[in-house]
Amino acid sequence: MTRKFAGAVCGRRIKWAVLAFWIILTAVLGAFGAKLADVEDNETVNWLPGSAESTQALEEISAFRSDTTLDAVMVYERDGGITPEDVTAARADITEFEAMDGKTVGEVVGDDSVAEADTKINIDGQVTFIPPEDSTDGAAMQVVVPIDAGKDGWLIMPDLADHMRSVAEADANGMTTHLAGYAGLAADQADAFASIDGVLLLAALGVVIIILLFTYRSPFLWLFPVICVVFALFSAQGLIYLLAKYADLTVNAQTRSILSVLVLGAGTDYALLLVARYREELRRHHDRHEAMEEALHRAGPAIIASSSTVIIGMLCLIVAEMNSTQSMGPVLAIGVGVVLLAMISLLPALLVIMGRWIFWPVKPVEGSHEPTSTGFWANTGWKISHRPRAVWVGTSVALAIMAIGTITLDAKGLDNSEQFVGTPDSVKGERVIEDHFSSAGDNNLQIVANADTADQVVKEVSGVDGVNSDAVTVAGEQDGTALILAGIEDGAFSEAAFATVERVRDTVHGIDGADALVGGNAAVNWDVQEAAGHDNKVVIPLVLVMVFLILLGLLRAVVAPVLLIGTVVLSFGAALGFSAVMFEYVFDISGADSGLPLFAFVFLVALGIDYNIFLMTRVREEANREGSRRGALIGLAATGGVITSAGLVLAGTFGTLATVPLTFTLQIGFVVAFGVLLDTIIVRSILVTGLNLDLGRHMWWPSRLGKREHDEQFEEPDESQELETVHAPG
Repeated sequence: MTRKFAGAVCGRRIKWAVLAFWIILTAVLGAFGAKLADVEDNETVNWLPGSAESTQALEEISAFRSDTTLDAVMVYERDGGITPEDVTAARADITEFEAMDGKTVGEVVGDDSVAEADTKINIDGQVTFIPPEDSTDGAAMQVVVPIDAGKDGWLIMPDLADHMRSVAEADANGMTTHLAGYAGLAADQADAFASIDGVLLLAALGVVIIILLFTYRSPFLWLFPVICVVFALFSAQGLIYLLAKYADLTVNAQTRSILSVLVLGAGTDYALLLVARYREELRRHHDRHEAMEEALHRAGPAIIASSSTVIIGMLCLIVAEMNSTQSMGPVLAIGVGVVLLAMISLLPALLVIMGRWIFWPVKPVEGSHEPTSTGFWANTGWKISHRPRAVWVGTSVALAIMAIGTITLDAKGLDNSEQFVGTPDSVKGERVIEDHFSSAGDNNLQIVANADTADQVVKEVSGVDGVNSDAVTVAGEQDGTALILAGIEDGAFSEAAFATVERVRDTVHGIDGADALVGGNAAVNWDVQEAAGHDNKVVIPLVLVMVFLILLGLLRAVVAPVLLIGTVVLSFGAALGFSAVMFEYVFDISGADSGLPLFAFVFLVALGIDYNIFLMTRVREEANREGSRRGALIGLAATGGVITSAGLVLAGTFGTLATVPLTFTLQIGFVVAFGVLLDTIIVRSILVTGLNLDLGRHMWWPSRLGKREHDEQFEEPDESQELETVHAPG
């Protein structure tokens, strides 16, 4: 099947049709892809566990307050104490803030088709002034402005924040002002993600180009994989835009950032593998069309299997409870699917159109020497073959020791101040509030219950351990439902607060007829922790099973897939453990997002197994001719360089996530980048090769290849012997 497909896409005439098809497709879909940010949905509910009680409570609370309403808290501070003139200035600012009602703040960024009402900033509720008398030392005051920015608020929140900050700073007269609250936080997050379209994409492309130049040592060849990857990215973004707009596919800013990195990295990996095999076949074939047909036939199954592990791994995220995790899976799967199609159709067509000159200054000539047969990786294989068991056992022990670092990983969520790399204005404002006010306002549990039972709920909740009995009140009633606010004594991310949430829920659920739901920040954080635990228990085994089945079908053996999955899981543990130590002692980050272990696992297993697939498909091909142990050496020699380059590309592209000044993107970028390098340099080249050489034909049990007795006659390697990889096509 792959041979027929290869003959079709790189035929003498059809190659031009393939090129024309992708140009038209990219032109059409790329126009839609440019508007992908317009269909992002960053509403709070889309980041929470779908079935959690706090999410249900948030939906009920919308009867009292729009679920798109965020509090913008303007904080004023003066070291010597707030003066009466300062209070007058703050009240004048309130007049300015209230005047924003129904008016567009700054330039509205978004689709022109958005209804006018959805592009306006509206005050939703009363502006609250918290005077200096309510602070602990009279040195600060607050103005709380509830703002309903609609679904598109994420896009215009930075403009709103800039406007409010400029109003407060204009008459500050020596006061320090900050915009805090969830509106300020959202504005700073939006500013952070604004780098996705610019800095992140350019940084990732820069990394890809530099590594391709170093790998190919050609001033021309690097351009064609990059063109294909960019075509695939624009096409994928356009397809995702259409699905988000017309088929309810959810896209958020975080997913969009990872999409760009994943498509660039994975697509370049597939291109590297295909180009490397094409260059080999050009040394065996006079006609470049025949060479590409053979290269795509040989490399195609590995590329398809590798991309399939990533696609299926991403789709496994659909069973997660976290809404943000669920929505990420299909988006990333679409991106990888599109780049796969580009790499096995557009890239082959482009390469055969261009001819051998693109490899200048070292053009592969028919019958010329294959340099990988005596290169670095050939020598590495010879050295491992002297004591393969000691090599793989020692490597496994070293990785296991690195994995011990996972016990230091505190993946229980990041509070507002920990979400950013650096200290944006909203975090500074939160710290001022914490310094000068006894309550920051984020420790209220929000309880919705039948209005008839509101007084009983207040009474019962007031007696729960961990609840401030003086801070339990009925905030309002609407259509037979009451909203009760209950202040708790511990921070919203603390274990003590989580225990209080559970006690309050047990209490209100036991009140007949209350039908109560408990939400609020602490409840949300607890539900996220519970959902993360559920997702780890469900998604991780599912990914492992699906990857095993793919390997089973590709390698037609049982032992090899089991051991390969084991090596990747060990590599994941080592990468996460090492990263946890680095976060704590180098980056000075004490916590981690609750979704970090799951995302790191899915990316590292799905992507890490790619390199084992690249290696083992070649090893199996050579083992059929040369025997399992010699095939292992030839496979490593032939694929070592290209797989290392592929690992550098993927590590480099994920490393660019650090350019987004958010803790989560920094952490996921570091873990995946380090894990990929660990896979390509240590696990694939040393650990897997050691296993191949030690087990020999038993690696391929129960296939016929695993029963070939001549493998047991493998001779002690001679380092002066060249690994002959040239063979007859087919």
